[in-house]
Amino acid sequence: MALLCAMVALNFPPYTFKVKNKENKRLIFDPIRKLFVTLTPEEWVRQHVVQWLLSDKSQSPQLMSIERQITYNNMVKRCDIVVYHPDGSIKLIVECKAPEIKLTQSSFDQIARYNLVLDADFLMVTNGLQHIYCVIDQNLKSYRFLEDLAL
Repeated sequence: MALLCAMVALNFPPYTFKVKNKENKRLIFDPIRKLFVTLTPEEWVRQHVVQWLLSDKSQSPQLMSIERQITYNNMVKRCDIVVYHPDGSIKLIVECKAPEIKLTQSSFDQIARYNLVLDADFLMVTNGLQHIYCVIDQNLKSYRFLEDLAL
């Protein structure tokens, strides 16, 4: 079933999603987890990022995980999207926010903390309307913001 809901248009190419209603909930199919999940504004952004990574950035679905659990400062956290290199090292961490959430230093700090555990090559923070990308220099322990993500 094509998407018929009035979710906000995002700053991504148009994609087709499988959606359905079940028990008065709107669900969207996640091709990575291979299941229908509740369609929240944040999930709407996450599924656009997944499609963008698969379609436009040619990333393998076998090398992606959704809501990967990590432990930081004895607290359990979840990374929205993690993309791996074939050797298992981490290529990209993506933090997704709902479209109405403004991207702030706090948003970036959140993903930077996750990266202290994961050591990714690239970071992305998005609310679907605005995207922030950066590349990490592991040797210098610094990052540089990018105009686009060249994976």
